[in-house]
Amino acid sequence: MAFARVIVAAYERYGQDPAEALKLAQITPAKLHQADARITAHQMEVLSGAAMQELDDEGVGAFSRKLPWGSYGMLARASLTAPDLRVALKRWCRHHALLVDDIRLSLVENNAGAAIAIEEHTDMRARGPGVREFSLVHVLRNIHGLACWYVDSRIGLQGATFPFSAPAHAEAFRHMFPGGPLKFDAARASIQFDARYLALPLRRDEKALRQMLQRALPLTVLQYRRDRLLVQQVRQALAAHPEQAHSADGLAELLHMSSRTLHRQLKEEGASLQQLKDEVRCERAKDLLYRSNKPVKQVAAATGFMNEKSFLRAFKAWTGTSPAEFRNRLASSDEPG
Repeated sequence: MAFARVIVAAYERYGQDPAEALKLAQITPAKLHQADARITAHQMEVLSGAAMQELDDEGVGAFSRKLPWGSYGMLARASLTAPDLRVALKRWCRHHALLVDDIRLSLVENNAGAAIAIEEHTDMRARGPGVREFSLVHVLRNIHGLACWYVDSRIGLQGATFPFSAPAHAEAFRHMFPGGPLKFDAARASIQFDARYLALPLRRDEKALRQMLQRALPLTVLQYRRDRLLVQQVRQALAAHPEQAHSADGLAELLHMSSRTLHRQLKEEGASLQQLKDEVRCERAKDLLYRSNKPVKQVAAATGFMNEKSFLRAFKAWTGTSPAEFRNRLASSDEPG
């Protein structure tokens, strides 16, 4: 509800009445001023959408100049022709700076991954209680939601940082920025994610953009479901942490999601956990057979099988041949002709 109070305060600064917007969002005056009250994602969508249009300011009073209604749609359109997400985000950050002087967004890449970071050029706290927090959260959720939409994929976050102390409603941040750890009192606001998403091609066109802009706000308040890198991430986790990833619960914990969500998203991607486990175990077995002289029994144990017999049966199903035949075939192909 703290965010709703910031929006109401913006109405007051503009000399306008928020009553109709609050009514549309079904937020009563009593609820608005209740310290520990919560609002749903839908209520946030309705309230902020009404405020942006009535105030003609998509920044909702946070910046030193208005962002007229349609500004973020213009930014989205300017990045739509980018070949991949990396170029799209760089364009978005560059064009955002043409509209807003108070902050600068940048795409940062390093060995740890990628991040969208915000550099503040003015003190937004001077505009009222909660304005700075609301603005930074709103901008990060906006660009994250749009990035997900561009590539039609849930971009899982590896962490988020905020340059203010943890608010009383800090637990809500875990719903807005799920995944990795949250850090308050940081040097700047940022979200971190796997850099591999940056290479994904954009999957949207002008028609899709027009449809999205009719209801763009859900992108900023709801989490995207499909994750086009999930299959790769599951394979990586299975290979790097075979013991912890042995069960669906352990694997889901590694990926910062529930096992139910893991199974559902894999199904949406046309994959299954068992299929991916088999693929990783098969590649591991092939590698051991090729690069080592381990007996087949040891290869079976190293790939997670309880006994050699079940490994032989599985390997034959995977490759159409036995481990011994596979090894012999590789050995003969390596001999000089």
